[in-house]
Amino acid sequence: MGCAISGLAPKTAGESKTEDAVAHLSKEQIEMIKETWKVIQEDIAKVGIIMFVRLFETHPECKDVFFLFRDVEDLDRLRTSRELRAHGLRVMSFIEKSVARLEQLERLEVLAVELGWSHYRYNAPPKYYSYVGAEFICAVQPILKERWTPELEEAWKTLFLYLTRLMNQGYQEERNRHHQVGASPKERNTAL
Repeated sequence: MGCAISGLAPKTAGESKTEDAVAHLSKEQIEMIKETWKVIQEDIAKVGIIMFVRLFETHPECKDVFFLFRDVEDLDRLRTSRELRAHGLRVMSFIEKSVARLEQLERLEVLAVELGWSHYRYNAPPKYYSYVGAEFICAVQPILKERWTPELEEAWKTLFLYLTRLMNQGYQEERNRHHQVGASPKERNTAL
């Protein structure tokens, strides 16, 4: 399964090229994302499953975040898991909402920050967020076939970098809120 994606790793201090990149997505890039999303939607459940199976193949440590999958070693069993399908569809629904809000940045920001809040409550740390975007890109390339171009890849990467940054912001906000009220990590829900 060779899909070499780079450029979705979290940025370090001083690397702000894509910090507010979605605000700088051109009209053409937004249209490319929206048009390709129409094709991706036709295989939405398949993409969600492929994305998470690949995530667990390439980053097995991510399974630890998922109560239902943490002890499953057989990836074929995961491919047919109703729970994995359901989670994949939830993630794909988030991506769909994000695509629909590309020209409504305030609504897009609220959506992603709130997802970061919930990921804190599920004990799913930000270090894993960028992996999902990379695996999404790998999962959709074969579906989009000749439509896939370096320009399209750059547009999707830019969107995922932006969403990852906002989710991280939401995670940190929620963590700070819980630390201020004294909630311990054990009080958080870890059953994704």
